Amino acid sequence: MGLTATRTKPAARRELPKSRGGRPTKSAAIERDQRLIEVATRLFLDRGFDATSLDAVAEAARVSKPTVYSRYGDKRGLFAAVLRREIARWLAPLSAAAETQLSSASDISVEQRLVEIGREMLTFTCGPDAVAFSRMMTSQAINFPDIAKLGKEEGWLKAVATTARFFDRLVTQGALDVDDTTIAAEVFLDVVVGHTHRMATFGTALELKDAEKRMRAAIKLFLAGALGPADRVQPPPKSTPRRRSSR
Repeated sequence: MGLTATRTKPAARRELPKSRGGRPTKSAAIERDQRLIEVATRLFLDRGFDATSLDAVAEAARVSKPTVYSRYGDKRGLFAAVLRREIARWLAPLSAAAETQLSSASDISVEQRLVEIGREMLTFTCGPDAVAFSRMMTSQAINFPDIAKLGKEEGWLKAVATTARFFDRLVTQGALDVDDTTIAAEVFLDVVVGHTHRMATFGTALELKDAEKRMRAAIKLFLAGALGPADRVQPPPKSTPRRRSSR
């Protein structure tokens, strides 16, 4: 399910195509960077942050160590680049699921739409790669606050923003009744997958059947707070704007 490290035999460094100025062509530089990130991802997952050296990354990626330093500065910079790409990969299914549910048939309930999104979230936030990077990020956050900031801004805040936009559309459609969709998104993400993700980072075995059962119960509780019993729901005045907080 996750990336699996493979041991590669030392290979001769491959010369990149050079431009007339002596530097690698743009396409060759992009290929080199992609290879560096792929190799670094595999090694970080296999060995962890502390045991991964730039020497090992350079050798496995078939580039010189000065090349790695010139591109990323140090190991922390390389890890940040890897983490940024991984977070983007984790967020993609959330965005795709939200768009899919917004374009789904109108007779599908809000609860079922949220269940489909919750199922996607469980898959990508509690998978082995996401859990491994979450552990590394947490362990390095005290020494390297910029890594924690990256995780918050690129991961948590973007996930909240994506979910809040989904809720904005549901509010516009009259399918959801909340005043602050950003707060609603934070609560939703925390109660639906937060606990399961934390347990996974602690090493607790993830039973998908139990995780989905908990997710469904959490969504019912969330909707009870967002809508309340039918006889208590009072539709807000049409002139009342729905807005997200400026956080």
